[in-house]
Amino acid sequence: MYSPSSAVLMISDLAPDDQPREKMLARGPRALSDTELLAILLRSGRPGVSALDLARSLLRRANHDLHDLARMELQDLVRTKGIGAAKATQLVAAFELGRRRAGKMPRQRTTLDNSEACFHHLHPLLGDLSHEEFHILCLNRANQLLGTHLVSNGGTTGTVADAKKIFRTALQHGSVTSLVLAHNHPSGQAHPSTADVRLTSKLCRAARSLDLHILDHIIVANHRYYSFADNQLLSEEKGNGT
Repeated sequence: MYSPSSAVLMISDLAPDDQPREKMLARGPRALSDTELLAILLRSGRPGVSALDLARSLLRRANHDLHDLARMELQDLVRTKGIGAAKATQLVAAFELGRRRAGKMPRQRTTLDNSEACFHHLHPLLGDLSHEEFHILCLNRANQLLGTHLVSNGGTTGTVADAKKIFRTALQHGSVTSLVLAHNHPSGQAHPSTADVRLTSKLCRAARSLDLHILDHIIVANHRYYSFADNQLLSEEKGNGT
């Protein structure tokens, strides 16, 4: 016998005013709350729980912070009752598309002439990752961005940056004159480690031999950042561990 309480609640089962898809069609995506947008991605809830209720549960787990939600991996998402592998992969795919869109260069070249501008460019790429990645920003003489490149990724505690790969990648841009190094600290600790300082000094020396300049090394730590240039940590002497 059919039991209403055992049915999976779809968005289409809600009253018209409570249907996020209908609201989007009528008023556009910006009129929707974070909960409503998540509900559209989820499409359905679970027995006795609507897609909107399931979206609210997810947001509560992330303390209503979309950056924290985007940091969740598949195994984290499926711990929410009603989120199976299919829904989890849909969410992970949506967040990854958002990162890639944010990381694409606009048609007009971006000028990165200070640490804050670099951070705002890098944060969509690195701000909510649960593992470390090392990127380089390649700039021309006018500090215009030629390209952003991922050169290595690793675990939650570190990644290895290969100097040969870094400079080989940079020199693919014929007009490159300078680089900004960047990596993230998933722990949220913005201060550089001794290894970070030594690596930066090593790369600065190598860059000079190629007539390139390292303008900065940015550490992205969630919503904060650390700039080697702002803290006068780009000299060779600082890399000796003294």
